[in-house]
Amino acid sequence: MKSNERFLITVASLLVLLAPFSASPKRAVPRTDYRDWKVCGGGPDNIHYSTLNQINRSNVHRLEVAWTYDTGDAFPDSEMQCNPIIVHGVLFATTPKLRVIALDAATGKLRWSFNPNEGRKVAGHTRNRGLTYWEEDKQQRLYFVTDHYLYALEAQTGKLISAFGNLGRVDLREGLGRDLQEISISATSPGVVYKDLLILGSVVSEDLPSAPGDIRAYDVCTGKLRWTFHTIPHLGELGYDTWPKDAWKYSGGANSWGGMSLDKRRGLVFIPTGSAAFDFYGGDRAGDNLFANSLLVLKAETGERVWHFQTVKHDTATCLRLPPW
Repeated sequence: MKSNERFLITVASLLVLLAPFSASPKRAVPRTDYRDWKVCGGGPDNIHYSTLNQINRSNVHRLEVAWTYDTGDAFPDSEMQCNPIIVHGVLFATTPKLRVIALDAATGKLRWSFNPNEGRKVAGHTRNRGLTYWEEDKQQRLYFVTDHYLYALEAQTGKLISAFGNLGRVDLREGLGRDLQEISISATSPGVVYKDLLILGSVVSEDLPSAPGDIRAYDVCTGKLRWTFHTIPHLGELGYDTWPKDAWKYSGGANSWGGMSLDKRRGLVFIPTGSAAFDFYGGDRAGDNLFANSLLVLKAETGERVWHFQTVKHDTATCLRLPPW
């Protein structure tokens, strides 16, 4: 990508996102009336669907650009993977340099911008797939992760919520039982909200030393850790014997980096996990390595395992290179 290319948010593409092609009359009517886009992926179940039908197969070809917004912070090797959310007529998104912006969804006018990296240089290839929104009564909050911090913002103003964590943010390195200076952890995909819990996965190093891929739930008001599911089981936990002795103390990975889905009615969260570290070598982690490379289903309120399915036992990644043409 050329350095002078600009990142634009285009309302036409968002309209397609919010009002996909009309469903066939034979298609089953969904349980929920999906008429907004408050969650990355459309709804907590992450099915990328809306019941809005003003835009459909017969007229989608007539869409025209209503407005564009230039984020103004593209740089060489930038990435923009954010799936914006729209709440009460406001579009919330992250930019290539991981600023959070709030735009009037009808006009594209900037309402506010929050920069967690003020005064600090941001490296290339930084990515973020979106934010998490929560509201109750008159409280409206946004949650997002950059670097190793989970932030909480007021949705109306973009200001940090000082009562959350340490003056508005939580250090994701804490509570993992590792030296904070030796591990790298972040989250490129937004978490999911169940009642007053923010359930979050992580991105960790694929090499050793690596942080464990614990699934964690935080109190949306205080930022306190409410429950943890160990994807590298501790002594006495299911799956401990599928790893070397005390592997949870030094091994890493088995993390959920790609996002989750939530069944709010049943109170279940569905969590895919990746491989254990080191990705390309498994000689020091003999065994099936449960719960790496699995689909985990947990009780959203407590983190208790309901069931799991491991797709690959003792995975070691394979790197393929295409020959030059």
